Amino acid sequence: MKTFLAKKETVDPKWLLIDAAGVPLGRLAVKAANIIRGRHKPSYTPSVDTGDYVIVINAEKVALTGKKEVQNEYMFFSGFVGGESYRKVSLMRERHPEFIIEHAVKGMLPKNRIAVRMLKKLRVFAGETHTHEANNPQKITV
Repeated sequence: MKTFLAKKETVDPKWLLIDAAGVPLGRLAVKAANIIRGRHKPSYTPSVDTGDYVIVINAEKVALTGKKEVQNEYMFFSGFVGGESYRKVSLMRERHPEFIIEHAVKGMLPKNRIAVRMLKKLRVFAGETHTHEANNPQKITV
């Protein structure tokens, strides 16, 4: 019996929809990262992007347990001396709630060139509406 290795031409990606309201951030990020990588498919091949597209709605309502809302910080660096700045999760939730989910999913993807293409398959929206109705996304639970 031969081992099946997927090729870029044979991959048929689907569109999946995840509602983030009340879902813990880590569980949501693991689920989204595995779908983007294609780990849920029997034709998964690590060196080929076999994953599906993921749409996440209600990013502003994602749940964080414990004191993470006040204690955790995101670090940004401008590239200049002394250009390091920190922002709390609560501030990011107010200004740019999509960043919280994008950052968590990015950390769970492999650190290589394929991950850059995989991350483009993640679409995060702060509210209920999204712009991908024409793709007929299938709703899944986390």
